[in-house]
Amino acid sequence: MTTFSPLDPPRPRGTRDTLFWLEPPGAATALALSRLATDAPLLVITADTTEAVRLENELQFLAEVAVLPFPDWETLPYDSFSPHQDIVSARLRTLRHLQDGVHGIVLVPINTLMQRLSPVDYIAGRVLTLETGEKLDREAFREKLSRAGYRAVETVYEPGEYALRGALIDLFPMGSDAPLRIDLFDDEIDSLRVFDPDNQRSAGKIERIDLLPAHEYSLSRSAIACFREGFETLFDVDPRQCPLYVDALKGIPSPGLEQYLPLFFEETASLFDHLAEGTRVAMLPGVRDAATHHWQAISSRYENLGVDPTRPLLPPHRAFIPEAELFGLIKHHPRIELVRDHDHPHAIAPLAAPAPQVAINARAHQPLAALDKWLQQHGEQRVLFVAESRGRREALEETLSPVAANLPVVASFTEFLDSDAPRAIAEGELASGAELTDAGITLITETELIGEVVRQTRRQGKATDDNEMAIRHLSELKPGAPVVHQAHGVGRYRGLETLEAGGQAAEFVCLEYAEGARLYVPVDSLQLISRYAGADDELAPLHRLGSEQWDKARRKAAEKIRDTAAELLDIYARREAREGYACQAPDDEYARFVANFPFEETADQRVAIQAVIADMTAPRPMDRVVCGDVGFGKTEVAMRAAFLAVQSERQVVVLVPTTLLARQHYENFRDRFADTAVNIELISRFTSGSGQNETLERIRDGKSDIIIGTHKLLSRQLSFPRLGLAIIDEEHRFGVAQKERLKGMRSEVDVLTLTATPIPRTLNMAMSGIRDLSIIATPPARRLSVKTFVQQREEAVIKEAILREILRGGQVYYLHNEVKTIEAAAEKLRELVPEARVGVAHGQLPERSLERVMSDFYHKRFNVLVCSTIIETGIDVPTANTIIIERADKFGLAQLHQLRGRVGRSHHQAYAYLLAPPPRAMTRDALKRLEAIGQAEDLGAGFTLASHDMEIRGAGELLGDEQSGQMEAIGYSLYMQMLDRAVKAIREGRTPNIEAPLEQGVEVSLNLPALIPDDYLHDVQQRLVMYKRIANTQNDGELKELRVEMIDRFGLLPGPVKTLLRQTRLRHRAERLGVARLEAGAERGRIIFGRHTAVDPLVLVEMIQHAPQTYRLEGADTLRFQSSMDNEEARFQAVEQLLDTLNRKTEAA
Repeated sequence: MTTFSPLDPPRPRGTRDTLFWLEPPGAATALALSRLATDAPLLVITADTTEAVRLENELQFLAEVAVLPFPDWETLPYDSFSPHQDIVSARLRTLRHLQDGVHGIVLVPINTLMQRLSPVDYIAGRVLTLETGEKLDREAFREKLSRAGYRAVETVYEPGEYALRGALIDLFPMGSDAPLRIDLFDDEIDSLRVFDPDNQRSAGKIERIDLLPAHEYSLSRSAIACFREGFETLFDVDPRQCPLYVDALKGIPSPGLEQYLPLFFEETASLFDHLAEGTRVAMLPGVRDAATHHWQAISSRYENLGVDPTRPLLPPHRAFIPEAELFGLIKHHPRIELVRDHDHPHAIAPLAAPAPQVAINARAHQPLAALDKWLQQHGEQRVLFVAESRGRREALEETLSPVAANLPVVASFTEFLDSDAPRAIAEGELASGAELTDAGITLITETELIGEVVRQTRRQGKATDDNEMAIRHLSELKPGAPVVHQAHGVGRYRGLETLEAGGQAAEFVCLEYAEGARLYVPVDSLQLISRYAGADDELAPLHRLGSEQWDKARRKAAEKIRDTAAELLDIYARREAREGYACQAPDDEYARFVANFPFEETADQRVAIQAVIADMTAPRPMDRVVCGDVGFGKTEVAMRAAFLAVQSERQVVVLVPTTLLARQHYENFRDRFADTAVNIELISRFTSGSGQNETLERIRDGKSDIIIGTHKLLSRQLSFPRLGLAIIDEEHRFGVAQKERLKGMRSEVDVLTLTATPIPRTLNMAMSGIRDLSIIATPPARRLSVKTFVQQREEAVIKEAILREILRGGQVYYLHNEVKTIEAAAEKLRELVPEARVGVAHGQLPERSLERVMSDFYHKRFNVLVCSTIIETGIDVPTANTIIIERADKFGLAQLHQLRGRVGRSHHQAYAYLLAPPPRAMTRDALKRLEAIGQAEDLGAGFTLASHDMEIRGAGELLGDEQSGQMEAIGYSLYMQMLDRAVKAIREGRTPNIEAPLEQGVEVSLNLPALIPDDYLHDVQQRLVMYKRIANTQNDGELKELRVEMIDRFGLLPGPVKTLLRQTRLRHRAERLGVARLEAGAERGRIIFGRHTAVDPLVLVEMIQHAPQTYRLEGADTLRFQSSMDNEEARFQAVEQLLDTLNRKTEAA
């Protein structure tokens, strides 16, 4: 058999020439393809998306030319869904690069190649170029954006969105990695700034940008006319009965409109039309079979779905490229076919072998023996070690140092080739290595050394909102929603209104109380208003203005709060007073353990880890809740805590709710601690008798370091001689009694609770600052949020959902929570979707069978799992990206969120179908729960959902087991403020005064227009949020930060906003002096002091004696002053000087 070198593979000579290569092993395939692309562009066709993604990662490291992925839509043929904007953006970016003449490697799965695309000139003719300094007509630009398919929104987060705000235009261009802020000066582009969609702050400037259209089809007038004509000619239906057609004529992009793409153009193109002259084509093994299979799927879906007169379908050959035509197009290019058949008559073999077997055996006396032996036997071979990330590279360098010390670091494979280093190390994503026999070069990856590695994710920024802001956010306020005013009680929010006050326009929040009475609250006093969270919105009380009703409710709550605070403080004072055990600070060994983490930490994860380390190294016991969505990396936080505890010679208990999860944690901990001397034990129902006794013996003797198990760990027969840390996973699955037993075991134990949706009682404690709370809200890179559908059960929908997932190589959870009928449900599914391989899992299966089923599902031996809620805390299956939940109305919110979190654990779009009976047949609570989960689609929504759960169930009593709540009377936020005040009072040794009114804040009235004008910030909700944030600032630093943010996001501040911010600064200063009210007009003003003012009365006497014509006292608490203050600057200066004088003299006194 003829052979070839992967470093210099043979090229097909002419368009009719086909070469057959035997598929090179491991990374040698990507290497040979990357070399093939050095002298001509290359199209690589894979059998499926998974293979395309793997190749993309490998080529990024090995290739010298650009790698241009053309991803699949990830929808079914004739689907009623549209692809995710990120996917469309990536596709348009690749097409644009091809038009710009970028030569490189285009990667495409065969099913994607079968789609018909827009004509080549479509993108080129629709590109809008923006440059700094050029003229831009706002209205014409808005029209162009809408025509190009961009969506107008209030805040820009995703590709294809834009927002207009005065002189600023925010825009997320398709094909771009980040959104853009256009700053106009008059009608000229002053600057183009890239900004971070998470915090909306600018990150850097650019000079020019090309805007691509937002869809792969056009919504221009001519394209819509073309669509209309084509639709009416092709389909014999009444078009007015087709919602999609009616929407398209109005220029509305309905979900699934992409399936009608050919109708928008006179003629379509294929990906081949976009390729440069002389592009070679490489087909990987399995492509022909995959094409046949995909065409069959297209035809059968056309047969099954083409009968709906409200949604007629294009015949397969119009929407897709048939097999014969496709392979005909491939024949116009020089091509290479990779085959796996060693007996293929024309195949040429690569001079390459699989990477050597050199696995590190961490438990052996000499872990690196196999590698050392191989290196000695192959001394002449050049070796490149490849690790996934910088952290892993450093860890690997350390691991390899006994046999390969001081390895030089290279940036790429090409750099290694060009160097003369015999051995080196690099960072890159290779699934496995290879030996290039002719070149004497071997690539060894972590896979060969350590075994399967979890794929690396990219670093992301911080996404957490301020903890309390997550609850206090007023942005969710809709007119009619209940709000609490500290002095007047619960009313209904009616919106923002601009009124004349003292001859000046000012904005007020309008609240309506019983009997239609209205209260207007100035926007600078928004700190007095909070969103009512307690009972159901409809059940929230409505108080009468000026009546005793609110005072009574508040007093009653205050009495209860005083007792609660005393009780809480008693418990926690005991905890604080006990000397816990301070762990050793992290050292080099800890640093090595950290470096072995296969992912990059997200910013939130880093903050949580630092907080845990600080807690554990302090002398008092830790009690921290780490709240993060499923799969956001809470376990790593726990493992690092466990490592610290073990290093300080303490035992660690990991308490989990199910045996299955205990097993998974055990395996994860074993893998993560593989290179350490830590002993890890598992205690569960199926640890055999004798084995169990030995384990218990080791625990009692203190020989076990980390013990993982279910509530069996809490049994009386177990004792831990040196317990230092308890990690509780998924707290809401344990009873209060079990949790208290754990605390009772050793009250000086550090406790770390991990949860995706903290149950209300936990959240209450964390929020009242009694337990510490860390929120991890940054999703790992490339996780799309889960698309959630709440609907009635329909067989067609279920079939669609399952097929969509199976056809893209994924798996489905089908939740049926009745064990009696679960087998029948599985049988029904087998009939409905014959293509599916269906398995069944529920809690009443024998433990071993259950484990086997879950393991089979994990290894893809079947692709639909009909299951009960056993999967709620089950093992991770990254390829399961659809969940269908029957009778979703019967589940609690925390549970629904947890179940939904089982999917969407990779970069694929995930789907959750919550099937429920008609609304009439559900309880009001069930409806609200489904509504809440439908709205909280964001990743990181677990925390927001728990807050919702508080409202639905009434927030839990802080100390009781019953989860009802005293908070309904006065609302959650106010309850928390009052509790906080009571706790502080008792801490300072004072008795909480329940009669005392809450701090009203300082009222500042300078009779100047102080507001955010409508033409500066148009969106009412955004305005309300900014008012609330300004009112909530505590000091000048926070105010300055907010000012910078407002200029960045909304443009230069108009006069009234500057006045509002300056007035707020005065309020901060007056607050520190204990002033209750501050007024000033053109000629005179007055200051009313609060009961606990910091101003010394003697200071006032001295001021009046020195300037009796300027100052005079009125009553015991009012200082009047006179001055000429007829303009804004004079007024501010006079008041600032007065406060300065009071402050200076008081400090001196």
